[in-house]
Amino acid sequence: MADDYVRRTAITRLSVDDEQRELLEETISEWKRGCQLATDMAWGKCNAKSDVQPLAYDDVREHTDLGSQHAILATHQAAQAITGCLERRSNGKQASKPTFTAPTIKYDTRTMTLFDDDTVSLSTTESRVRCELALPEAEDGYQRQYLGSDHWSVTETTLTARDDDYFLHIGFRRPKTDTERDTAEDGTVLGVDLGIENLAVTSTARFINGRELSHNLREFEKVRAGLQQTGTRSAHRTLEQSSGRERRYVRDVVHQASNAIVDEALRYECDMIAFEDLTDIRDRTGASWGHKWAFRTLYEQVEYKAEAVGISVKQVGSAYTSQRCAECGFTADENRATRTEFRCVKCESGANADYNAAKNIGIRYVRRGQQSSRRTGDSQLALKSGTVTPSGGFTAHPDGFEAELTDKPLPQRANPSG
Repeated sequence: MADDYVRRTAITRLSVDDEQRELLEETISEWKRGCQLATDMAWGKCNAKSDVQPLAYDDVREHTDLGSQHAILATHQAAQAITGCLERRSNGKQASKPTFTAPTIKYDTRTMTLFDDDTVSLSTTESRVRCELALPEAEDGYQRQYLGSDHWSVTETTLTARDDDYFLHIGFRRPKTDTERDTAEDGTVLGVDLGIENLAVTSTARFINGRELSHNLREFEKVRAGLQQTGTRSAHRTLEQSSGRERRYVRDVVHQASNAIVDEALRYECDMIAFEDLTDIRDRTGASWGHKWAFRTLYEQVEYKAEAVGISVKQVGSAYTSQRCAECGFTADENRATRTEFRCVKCESGANADYNAAKNIGIRYVRRGQQSSRRTGDSQLALKSGTVTPSGGFTAHPDGFEAELTDKPLPQRANPSG
């Protein structure tokens, strides 16, 4: 069933004193214990919230210091984790019983209250703590459009401990307008392909280079492997610091890349950004776990940044997007001459392989409109030189538009921000 809500997440750091820090640390510890206890009880028996909660709630309450509502949320978190494992198994992947090690905890409107004075009250294992939100001084900071708004309501929120700081990932939602429910059912689509050599390539031939990201992820992995092998307490502290640097680095790269993609969609007046399905992207691309996290984070950032300016973001099936010729439609493994080069063995057209895939991803979403009862089939794919329909109809960009007459890859750049 379609989601009738627009959802956003506002991230802000908390200002906490030593006593509050100790209470939050203890609550996170108990949360992990509660989630693990519920998972251990439900594993192999059930995975629905409605089944896990009555099975495990009493034991979570008895064997942890969590309050009643957090005990309920812990059983829900266990159910969600088990469901994820079962889905991976159904796709032929290996998945063992979930373990809970991340320093996070979920809050809802019963366990967290936001106040107009930019403070938040959070339930802990002992009492509620009231902390200040460390918001940017600027009144137009992006969090302000949600906090205190009559249009946005608070939903589930995640508290995360990171580098001795605490961050709230506050969930907000509002009902979609009638226009938003129909946005991009027809319109101009920007296709986006994700990969290793190029972090992202658009159907309009915008290349966001990924070589520097790949190199740095490998270096982080080498450091991590060495520290894990050392195993000392000092090495563990250094490992946490290195992991923090890695997360910050990837977030910065992804922030710049997501801005570039949304800017490209705005420039070409797109109503929709189409990504390939990210479910099995690690297997398809040979990506590292770091890349997989970067891909997922990039999609999420593009999603909320694009929707903030009225552009929808969707995923489409990824099958054969790298083997199909975007010019004539002929599909064959032999079309992928090398990792970076695509050359159709039928029509002999050639292109950068990632660029060809980006056009295929975009046109796949456009074609879906021809089978949808809600759409008229009037969607078109944005290219560098103009727009194209599934039937081959081409409309060139007007005179003065800064685009070449032919669709050719842009020169690759050393900077992963594109």
